[in-house]
Formats: sequence, structure tokens, C-alpha cells
Amino acid sequence: MQEAEVAIAVGQFAPGEDKDANLAAIREMTARAAERGAKLVVFPEYSSFFVPELGARSVAAAEAIDGAFATAVAGIASEFGIHVVAGMLETSADPKRCSNTLVAFDGSGNLVANYRKMHLYDAFGQKESDWVVAGPIEAPETFELAGFRVGLQTCYDLRFPEVTRRIVDAGADLVLLPSEWVRGPLKESHWRTLVTARAIENTIYIAAADQAPPIGAGNSMIVDPMGVELATIGDETDVALAWISRDRLSATRKVNPALELRRFRVGPA
Repeated sequence: MQEAEVAIAVGQFAPGEDKDANLAAIREMTARAAERGAKLVVFPEYSSFFVPELGARSVAAAEAIDGAFATAVAGIASEFGIHVVAGMLETSADPKRCSNTLVAFDGSGNLVANYRKMHLYDAFGQKESDWVVAGPIEAPETFELAGFRVGLQTCYDLRFPEVTRRIVDAGADLVLLPSEWVRGPLKESHWRTLVTARAIENTIYIAAADQAPPIGAGNSMIVDPMGVELATIGDETDVALAWISRDRLSATRKVNPALELRRFRVGPA
């Protein structure tokens, strides 16, 4: 029997170049989320290692997907018995570039999904592709959480609505969005607008975990299928929790059957 509701959380912090400190922050916030009843907590993009300017240090900090950072995150998930999702720098076949990767572990510490960022942040004066390899176009990886199907995408992917739609076509009810949404003119407005739009147009929940300032915009949030912000963090390091509901999904899709009424499908360019 599927659970009608489940609690999920977003964890917002500002990762640095001290991997042990980053893991300590992840563990502390996971403990708080679990104590409050969350069955899943999602952390920002680049949670393993972050410096304000991508470069050789970022590439040198990359690890295998079963390396020390991911293994530690798996241990945290197992310790508290909840799903933990976080962004990391992963080694790639190109020695001069790395992958921007998400890993998702279940409450037993098993890797249940991973995702490599497809749309790199070559915009607003940035050039992520100088140091990061774009992820391949593959079938979306999803996993189950208490009767909800969960998908993954990363930060700049948010500006491409077809990414989320493709994940929803794979059955997702909830999309997790680890991000390092760089602050700047109008950027917070873009963040709120786009997160909300992706939830509304796909009639899904979105849990968007951004980095805290000074580089990230903050404003991590959990948004429901009608675009309601169920939980929001401002600019501080914190954990926010909300309950997602199967009844809310069904009721929204009944009154707004946008997925059924669509006349176009999504495919690779």
C-alpha cells in the first residue's frame, strides 16, 4: 500500500574547499531533517567541493562516483535511514575536466540514481564547460520514495523546460534540483519564477536546494503542483521540510490535466 504523504527536506549551505567540513554540514542537516520526520533530504550542486571560480582545483578535487565523498554520503544516509541526494565533482575521461554529478542514496546507503548535468552554465559571463564535461543524453534515472517517483536535474537545466518534461514523461512526481544559482541582477527572480513554472506546467512537486550566499542566491524551496511554496529558506544555512501528498497530486492533475492535453513530445535536439 502506498503512503498518502511523505516528508521531504531541502538542505541549504555554502560548500567550500574543505571536504570534511562539507560532509559535516551534510551530516548535521541530515540529522535535523530525519529528527523532524523527513524521508529524503536534498543538498546543493557542488556539495563535495566548491570554490568561487571553477578551475584546475575543482578538477583536482573530483572523485570517482564510489569514492570517499560519495561513500561518506552513503554512510550518512544509512546512519539516519533516509534518502540523501547531493551534488559532487566526479572524475571524467577528460583529465582536464570533470563531471558535475548528482548522487542519490536510499536509507540503506544504496546508490539508487545518479545524474550528470547536461546543460552547462555557459551564460551570464560564466563558462562551466571550460572545466566540466556535459552529461550524456540518456534515459532519466528515477527512484521510488514511499510511492512517489523521483527524478533529478541540476541548476542551469532549469532554464530548459524540456529537461523537466522528459523526467516527468519517465514517471516522476517529484523532481529534485540541486543548484549553485549564482547571485546577480534579477537572478533571484529568475530562480523563483522558473522553479514555480516547472512545478505548475508539469503538475509535480519540486525540491530545489541552492547554495547559501555569498555566491549562491539561496532561496531553497519546496513547491507543490499548483505552484505553492510549501517551504522556503532565505539566505541562511538551514533545513526546510514539507509534506508532499498523493492526494494533492491527483487533485491538481484532475483540475489541470495539462499533461494529458499536450500535443507535443520531447526529444533530443
